[in-house]
Amino acid sequence: MQVTPISPDRLAELVADRIDTLPAEGDRRLRVAFDGAPAARPGELADAVEERLRLRGRPVLRVSAADFLRPASVRLEYGRHDADAFHDLWLDEGALLREVLDPLEPGSSGRVLPTFWDPATDRATRARYVELPPRGVLLLDGPLLLGRWLPLELTVHLALSPAALARRTPEEERWTLPAFARYETETAPGELADLTVRSDDLRHPALVEHS
Repeated sequence: MQVTPISPDRLAELVADRIDTLPAEGDRRLRVAFDGAPAARPGELADAVEERLRLRGRPVLRVSAADFLRPASVRLEYGRHDADAFHDLWLDEGALLREVLDPLEPGSSGRVLPTFWDPATDRATRARYVELPPRGVLLLDGPLLLGRWLPLELTVHLALSPAALARRTPEEERWTLPAFARYETETAPGELADLTVRSDDLRHPALVEHS
C-alpha cells in the first residue's frame, strides 16, 4: 500500500480526471459516489469536483443521500440513537435506485428526482424531475454507501481513523460511531472503493493506492 499526500485542489482535479477517463460509449451517463462520514465532508469534495467538471463542459447533477432517507417511522423504530438502525435502515436504497441510479442506466430516460424525502418535516420534498443529458455525471455523496450493490461507475471513499472520527464528530452525533466501526469491519470500504483518501486532516489529505 502506498500513501501519497495530495492537496485538496489537486485531489478534486484528480477525481475529475478519473471521471473523464471513464468509458462513455454511446454518450452514457456516469454515476459517481463520494462515501464518507459527515466528519470527512464528502459533500465538499463532490462540490469541488462538480465545479471542475462544469468548467470542462460536462453536465453534472449533485445529489445527497441525506435527501433519500426513510420516514421517521422506519428510521427511528428502535429509538433515535440506535447505531444499527442508522447502519441498516436509514438510507432508502429503493428510492435512490428508482429515482436516481436506475434512470441513468444506458438507454434509460435520464430523468432524475434530485431530492426525495425531507427528514426535518418527515414528508416528501415534492421536487421536480430533472434530466441529466447524455455524457452527464451524477455526483452522489453520503455515509455508508458502499457494499450495498448500488450501480456506480466510480466510488471514492474518504477514510478517517477511529480517533479522528471521534474527535470531529459532534457530541450529539457520537451515537453513530458504532455504526461506522461496524461499516469498517463488515464492509471494508477502503478496499472496495476505486479511490480511497485518508482524510484525518482535511487540509492535507492523502491518496491511498493498493498494490
